[in-house]
Amino acid sequence: MRNRARILIAEDHELMRNKVVRLLKRDFEVLDAVTDGEALLEAAARLNPDVCVLDISMPRLNGIETATHLKKRPSPAKVIFLTIHSDSDSVSAAFRSGAEGYVFKTRMAADLIIAVREVLAGRTFLSPC
Repeated sequence: MRNRARILIAEDHELMRNKVVRLLKRDFEVLDAVTDGEALLEAAARLNPDVCVLDISMPRLNGIETATHLKKRPSPAKVIFLTIHSDSDSVSAAFRSGAEGYVFKTRMAADLIIAVREVLAGRTFLSPC
């Protein structure tokens, strides 16, 4: 039995990707951090994460498309978006794609670990505005 939840990250900006890894690795097992949605789908098939943390704006396959593909798999990981997009259209699209969590990058330090714990417990999470 695993003690720590297994996290897979997709973020195309290196500095932000490194920050996310540093933040999450204290409480969770970070399996990998990739730069786009296609790489995340490949890694998810191989690594079977509990949670995928996705940016919305990424090259090759954006976060919304990536989440939609993930949710069609037999054992879908929970999906949390970590993004700068705070408009209601982006939030709605994320949850329609199957996301369980939505964290604004400006609130990452305060909200991301809480969001992971909430979605693992079967609840949804949305950063306060």
